[in-house]
Amino acid sequence: MTIQANQANQTNKQGIAAKTADEFLVTPESDVTPVLSVVMPTLNEEKGIVECIDRIKTAVSELRVPTEIIVSDSSTDATPELARERGATVVTPDEPGYGYAYRCAFNKARGEYIAMGDADTTYDFEMIPQLLNPVQNGDADICMGSRLEGEIRDGSMPTLHKYVGNPLLTRFLNTFYGAGVSDAHSGFRVFTKDALETLELETTGMEFASEMIMEAGANDLTIEEVPIIYHEREGEETLDSFSDGWRHVRFMLVNAPDYLFSYPALLLVSAGAILMSLSVAQLSVGGVNFGIQTMVGGSLLAIVGYQVWTLALFSSIAANPINKPDGVLVGMIREQFQLEHGASIGILAAAVGLLYLGSVFGQWLLVGEAALPSATATLLASTVVVLGLQTVFGSFFMSMLGDSS
Repeated sequence: MTIQANQANQTNKQGIAAKTADEFLVTPESDVTPVLSVVMPTLNEEKGIVECIDRIKTAVSELRVPTEIIVSDSSTDATPELARERGATVVTPDEPGYGYAYRCAFNKARGEYIAMGDADTTYDFEMIPQLLNPVQNGDADICMGSRLEGEIRDGSMPTLHKYVGNPLLTRFLNTFYGAGVSDAHSGFRVFTKDALETLELETTGMEFASEMIMEAGANDLTIEEVPIIYHEREGEETLDSFSDGWRHVRFMLVNAPDYLFSYPALLLVSAGAILMSLSVAQLSVGGVNFGIQTMVGGSLLAIVGYQVWTLALFSSIAANPINKPDGVLVGMIREQFQLEHGASIGILAAAVGLLYLGSVFGQWLLVGEAALPSATATLLASTVVVLGLQTVFGSFFMSMLGDSS
């Protein structure tokens, strides 16, 4: 069979499917409540919107369930007119942004199940039944189409995205939020309306794709994946690789304070404590002497690490991250903290250090420099004073945050 014959056969099948699907297509004026809502955000997608809707209709003809197609449109071309001509409901977001467009459409969706995907022909909406199946059977709250486990057609995804960007962002998301997915940024998804209502979605940009999976992981929702074919897009690319990639990374980090603050702080304080201990003990390992320079380095690491750790503590009170800090110490202090306790500990530590430094200063006044103790001990006492003062003022700041939250 020739290529032309194949194309004609496919067009004929889609035409028959469209006629069947029209029987199940639900509009806002219809008295029928849709079972499935298919949502697409559009920004000048006139080259792809018709094919996408036709493919949705093919899926609907297979499913044979009442379905609404919602196009959340911010276009300046003929996209909304083409969508309406084919039975889609068009809504116009009152603010810009990929995530905001989806949220606007989700507010209008009436189906028990919701499918989402881009209107640029990269996702084959004829595969909606395969993604709907595990959700409809109760095996998953969300089912995603995995491009990385499926097939990525030539020219459909930049090499940097395929081998670096998407795998790296997926690994971050799995590590930080325990999502356990292979392609975290696939935009082809099917989920229940109940699952959507569980998620507290707030972002307006491209990081919306990450937020949905992060919230799903935080709420212990079950996610499954189905391998899909990722096609070459129609129309102009709207994704900015670096700025949008950074938005994803930034959003994941600020919503995971343990990974942003607690774990780096633990590493810094541990390294600092080890270096200071080696210096105080005046050990020599492999011909390397741990003296005053080691103490300086250890002191700096300990002070910086402690300061970073207090940021984890402050963020757990002032912010409402998706992945809340679950460290034992952070959790215990957050739940049982009292200003008087923190301030007392800080004052006591600072007082001990100051007493030692005062005695050193007194010796210097009475005897002179020759009677001064080791500079290592003096620097250790100075470090204790700094940490104690940080604890005092940090305690007051925590109290202020707690009172305002």
